[in-house]
Amino acid sequence: MPAQSRIFNLPTLIVVILLAGPVLAGLAGTILPAFGYLPVLGYTSLSLAPLHSLLEMPGLSRSVLLSFGTGLAASLLSLAIVLVFTAGWAGTRTFQRVTRFLSPLLSVPHAAAAIGLAFLIAPSGFLVRLFSPWATGWSRPPDVLILNDPAGLAMTFGLVAKEVPFLFLMTLAALNRPYIKDFYKAGASLGYGRMSVFFKVVLPQIYPLIRLPMLAVIAYSTSVVDVAQILGPTTPPPLAPRLVAWMNDPDLSKRLMASAGALLQLLVSAFALLTYLGIERLAGLWQTSRYASGHRRRRDFPVRQAGLIPMILIVAVMTSSMALLAIWTAARSWWFPAVLPQTWSLERMADAFGMGAPALAATLALAFAAAGAATALALWLLDARSFRGLPVRGRLNILIFLPLLLPQISFLFGLQMLFLLGGLSGTFQAVLLAHLVFVFPYAFLALSDPWNRLDPRYAKVAMSMGASRFKVFWQIRLPLLLRPVLVTFAVAAAVSVGQYLPTLMIGAGRVVTVTTESVALASGGNRQVAALYAVLQLIIPLAVFVVAALVPSLVFRNRAAMRLER
Repeated sequence: MPAQSRIFNLPTLIVVILLAGPVLAGLAGTILPAFGYLPVLGYTSLSLAPLHSLLEMPGLSRSVLLSFGTGLAASLLSLAIVLVFTAGWAGTRTFQRVTRFLSPLLSVPHAAAAIGLAFLIAPSGFLVRLFSPWATGWSRPPDVLILNDPAGLAMTFGLVAKEVPFLFLMTLAALNRPYIKDFYKAGASLGYGRMSVFFKVVLPQIYPLIRLPMLAVIAYSTSVVDVAQILGPTTPPPLAPRLVAWMNDPDLSKRLMASAGALLQLLVSAFALLTYLGIERLAGLWQTSRYASGHRRRRDFPVRQAGLIPMILIVAVMTSSMALLAIWTAARSWWFPAVLPQTWSLERMADAFGMGAPALAATLALAFAAAGAATALALWLLDARSFRGLPVRGRLNILIFLPLLLPQISFLFGLQMLFLLGGLSGTFQAVLLAHLVFVFPYAFLALSDPWNRLDPRYAKVAMSMGASRFKVFWQIRLPLLLRPVLVTFAVAAAVSVGQYLPTLMIGAGRVVTVTTESVALASGGNRQVAALYAVLQLIIPLAVFVVAALVPSLVFRNRAAMRLER
C-alpha cells in the first residue's frame, strides 16, 4: 500500500482503536469477573456464584423493571413529542421560535437539569410555594412523595425534558435535506393536511437519519445513573445505581456480583432496544396500510395545537429549573412557603466557589482536552475519507455509535479493572480517554452533516490550480466550516462536562469534577452549594457556545457588506 494511502487510513484506524478498543476490553473485563474470574482478588477459577448472588438480591426484579420501564417510556414519549410537534409546525414562525429556545437546552448537563427539576417539583419546591398557602392552605411542605416516587415518574419526566432537545435537534438536522419543502407544497396541492404530509411522505425519508440517535437515547435512558440518583426511586433504586453502589462497596467480593449485574444491565438495555425495533416494525406496517386509505386529514389544527403544548411545557420547565438554580446560589434563607428568598447573600457562594476551584479546574481541563481531541479527530477522519471518495457509513458509522448504543456501566466496570491492573486508575489521562470514547461520537455527529453539505467544487477548483490537500483543508474547508467546527467543539465540551459515570468509575475518586460533586451534593441538605455546582455545570458549556457564536462574527465581520439585501 502506498505511503500516502496509509496516511489516509490512519484516522480510521485511530477511531477504530479509540472506540472498539476500550469497549471490547471493558466488556471482557466485565464478563470474566461476572463468572467468578478475578485473579487480582484471588478468584482464579470460573464460577456461577456471582450470578447466584445477584439473583438472590432483594428487589432485583423491581430494579430491572424500573430501568426498562422508565427508560423505554421516556424515550418513546420524547420521540412522540418531537415528531408530533415537527409534523404540525415545521416551517412556521412558531417552529423557529421554539428552536431558538430548545437549542441552548442541549448544552445543559443531565445532572444539572435533574437538580433544577428537583428544586421545581419537590414538595417544598417552587411550584408548591407559588400556590401556597393562598390556594393550597399549606403552611409547611405536604407529605407527598413527588421526588424518588416508587413508579419513577419524576425520573421519567426528567429524562423526557432532557432528551427532547437532543432528538429535536437531530430531527432538525435531518429535515435539512433537498426537496423537503417541495414535498409539503405537493401535498398541500393535493389537499393533504400538514401532519399527513409529514407522516406519510417526509418521515419515511428522514427517519433513517434519526434512528441511531433514538437507539442511543434508549440505551442511555435504561442505564442512567446520575438522573436516577437524583430523581429516581430509592426502595429499591433502578438497576444501574445499585450496580455503582455494589462496585464501591468495601466488601471487594461484591465487585464480582456487580460485574454480573452489569451483564444483566446490558441485557435489559438490549431487550429495550429490541422492543423498540418491534414497535418500529409494527408502526411501519400500520403506516403502510394507511397509505392507500386516501385520508387527507386537512382539519388537523386541534392535533397541531395539542402537539405544541408538551413542547412549550418542556421549554418552560427547563427554563424555570435553570432560573431556580441561579436563585438558590444567592439565597441565604428561603423558608417555606415564601416564593422568593427572605435574605440574599453571596458569602456562602464565594466560599463554596473557593472550595470547588479544584473540581472546576479539572472539569475545564477535561472538557477542553476531550473537545479539542474529538473535534480534531472528526475533522481528520472526514477530510481523509472525503479525499478518497469514501462516505462514512455502514460499519464505520455503527462503530462510531457503538459506545452510545451500549450501556456505559456494562463496559466501564471492566475498563476500570484494566486501568487498575495497568496502574492508570485515578489518573487524568485515564479519565480523558474514557471521556473521549463518549465525546467523539457526538463531535462526529455534529460535524458530519455540515461537512457533507459543503460544496465539493471549492476543493476541486483549488486542487485543479495546484493546491495541495493540506492547503485546501486549511485555507478553504476550515474557514468555510469555522462556525460548525466551533459549534462541534462546544457540543463536545458540553458532553464532557456532563460525563458522570466515566469520571466516577475511572477517576476512582481522585479526579473530581463539578458533575460528580453536584450529584453527591444533590442528596444533601445544602441546596445552595448543590445549586452552585449545578450552575458551574451550566456556565462552562454556555460560555463555550457563546464563544463559538461570537468568534465567526468577529473573524468574518468584514464580509457583512457582501450579504444580499432582501
